Amino acid sequence: MDLMQFDAQELYFQSPEVATVEGLLKRAAADYEQGGGEEWLLEARERSPDSLIVMVALYRFYYYRHRLSDALAIARHTLSITSKQLELSPDFRLLSIDHIGQAALKSMTLLRFHLLVLKATGFLLVRLEQIEEGKQMLRKVMEIDSCNRLGARQLLDVIESRWQIVK
Repeated sequence: MDLMQFDAQELYFQSPEVATVEGLLKRAAADYEQGGGEEWLLEARERSPDSLIVMVALYRFYYYRHRLSDALAIARHTLSITSKQLELSPDFRLLSIDHIGQAALKSMTLLRFHLLVLKATGFLLVRLEQIEEGKQMLRKVMEIDSCNRLGARQLLDVIESRWQIVK
């Protein structure tokens, strides 16, 4: 499936719930350099628990603070949100091209986002030394993204070459 062939659609940061949490996200951004911001992000999540923009903000906060376990929890929650919205199985191993084709009819942009989160989750798992599950996720992205538009192949190649050196 070529994930770059689609008509323009609404993106996660253009959704209506953004207005309800926008001020909190701005506060978090302002406090970030002084080491703060998490409290505003958690309040935003409480107000809008399925907001993808809040999930992205929390993920980035934890990732850039090197709190990879927290980032992984957010990535997994984000996958559950997008799986539900796209009517996909929450278990990535059960995804097939047929399922993805149906999801693409609902929203190609949300499907691309879902696959990017799956890729990020796989990468985090590898960083947290859960290598096999991480590689499985990356392989699933490669299976679906046959044109490698999302770059999972290069990431997996780097991981596998490093893993061989470590073994």
